[in-house]
Amino acid sequence: MKRVKYLNNRDLLAQIHASKNTYCSYVATEDSQYDVIVPNLKKINPTAVAQARKNRSKRLTQEAWQKAKDSGEKKIKLSDYTVSTRKIEKTALVFRVMMYDHIPMDENRKKNPKQTADHHSKVNFPPFQHYRYDRKGKLKCVGKSHWVGGMNNGYFSADHGKITNSLAMMFMKLCERYGTRANWRGYTYNDEMQSQALMQLSQIGLQFDESKSENPFAYYTAAITNSFTRILNIEKKNQNIRDDLLEHHNMMPSFTRQNENTTSTVAYKKRMKNLHGEVKIVNKTGIKKLNKELKKKGKLDSEDFSEVNYKKVDMTNHKPIVKKKW
Repeated sequence: MKRVKYLNNRDLLAQIHASKNTYCSYVATEDSQYDVIVPNLKKINPTAVAQARKNRSKRLTQEAWQKAKDSGEKKIKLSDYTVSTRKIEKTALVFRVMMYDHIPMDENRKKNPKQTADHHSKVNFPPFQHYRYDRKGKLKCVGKSHWVGGMNNGYFSADHGKITNSLAMMFMKLCERYGTRANWRGYTYNDEMQSQALMQLSQIGLQFDESKSENPFAYYTAAITNSFTRILNIEKKNQNIRDDLLEHHNMMPSFTRQNENTTSTVAYKKRMKNLHGEVKIVNKTGIKKLNKELKKKGKLDSEDFSEVNYKKVDMTNHKPIVKKKW
């Protein structure tokens, strides 16, 4: 059976990058593709330049190989399309710098600001700027996030972009597939869980920071899990209120409440406490004598145990040994 493609981190990262670009402004189209991410301008050093060359070489090699593959060529090797890092000029490298310098200040946003983001206007993902070396060896800004217009005469805007249709379809597929898991698919309000998860992803989908991780699949799955759990807790709370009202009016509550009432009685707890009864430990010699008496009478009395040495064991707090199967 042919393997069906689901989702992978590479496709997710590509669509996240395309979605963020709709909120950005660049001097040229090629400036939108960064080669390395650094936290500030001071980190653009020879080490960062070397890493950027490696990343750009790897990306160009992959693109050339994929282009040849799509054109119909057969028996192609990735090594045949390798782009050497020595052929990549320093001026061709693009550095993404995570910064808030171009985001307007907003002192009234939070009463007790703790982080740098708390002092600036709210944005839907961590802001950044793209830098490139010019021919004189100086860094020049060639792109800004949450920006419209030129680098010097543009203005800030946080709501002019949108999530791409492909990324939206990926969010829907993630929620749909997660809802079919064995621990979630049995709930009658599974559709509500999926709707809540989809709304959560649409809000925090672009907050994924590529500078900290390259695994957006895990990030989105954790958000979906939290959304499903939130709806489950709300439904349980509503069910308890509904059962309380039914019991108050002398009506039959849900099966869950009925089972809880059965297991919470004093008789049930006492019966479970003494479930094992009195246990007697007998040595091998005593077991032989008891077997003989059992064959003669067909049953054992307390007098039979008095003739052999035995020891009583309290099994009130006994917990059975659980063997794990790996």
